[in-house]
Amino acid sequence: MPHIRIVTDSACDLTDELTSKAQITIVPLTIRFGDEELVDRKELSPEEFWRRCKGGGALPQTAAPSPGAFQAAFEEAAADGCDGVLCLTISSGVSATYQSALAGAEAAAGKVPVRVVDTRTLSMGQGLICLAVADAAAGGASLYDLSTLAESLVGRTRLYGVLDTLDHLQRGGRIGGLKALVGSVLSIKPVLEVRDGGVEEESKQRTRGRALQYLTDIAKKDMPLQWLAVADAEASDLDVVLNQLKGIETEHELFVVPLGPVVGTHAGPGTIGICYILPEGSSASSSSKA
Repeated sequence: MPHIRIVTDSACDLTDELTSKAQITIVPLTIRFGDEELVDRKELSPEEFWRRCKGGGALPQTAAPSPGAFQAAFEEAAADGCDGVLCLTISSGVSATYQSALAGAEAAAGKVPVRVVDTRTLSMGQGLICLAVADAAAGGASLYDLSTLAESLVGRTRLYGVLDTLDHLQRGGRIGGLKALVGSVLSIKPVLEVRDGGVEEESKQRTRGRALQYLTDIAKKDMPLQWLAVADAEASDLDVVLNQLKGIETEHELFVVPLGPVVGTHAGPGTIGICYILPEGSSASSSSKA
């Protein structure tokens, strides 16, 4: 039975408990606060990150892992006797991490077969793909079958979020396709979605309460779901969202995780994201507008 190692980066927002249980290896990004550079998860927890953000000052910056960091993870898998490695990265549309992983895989060539898949998403959208693939890996699936499954999951993964403010996106230079929202940021609460690997406007809602209700209604419309998760940036109304999600049909348990520094740097405090994977063969749309 093949033994395939699953590797991802720290933008996935999987907790240490989840990665340990699923035997997933994390290659961390780094977070810079001025001249201070911290390794995500190892030197900077989500709790410490949000504490620092509340202190004001310049926004932190993120940096992709080096190719050498991925190479080391791949070669460690080879040393452990793995038959192959499947690496699942944050969307190449928002980070250079995918390219770094490809370079790391090339450097590890000859030591262990490596396939790198761009998840085209982030946070627990990426994390849920990792968990689903890890389940299949534990069942003895081959590297080819796992990479095929991952590509299928990418097409079935949805991520929607409500920000408390666009300040972090705007100040961090990541506003992208959301420029139309900037002028009205004080009067609306945007619902965003990850679409085609980038962050786009899904809708404009007049109050945060309406935005959160709209967010959960999207998930309910797409029921039944295979996997479901909520990523939380210390939002005071998280319980409201969890209550609204009650009754949603899913094949697996609901995961609630802290939004980590990588995505949190650009999303800002108070963000709530809902991430889910549709069942195989589902005809549900990629947007509630479709």
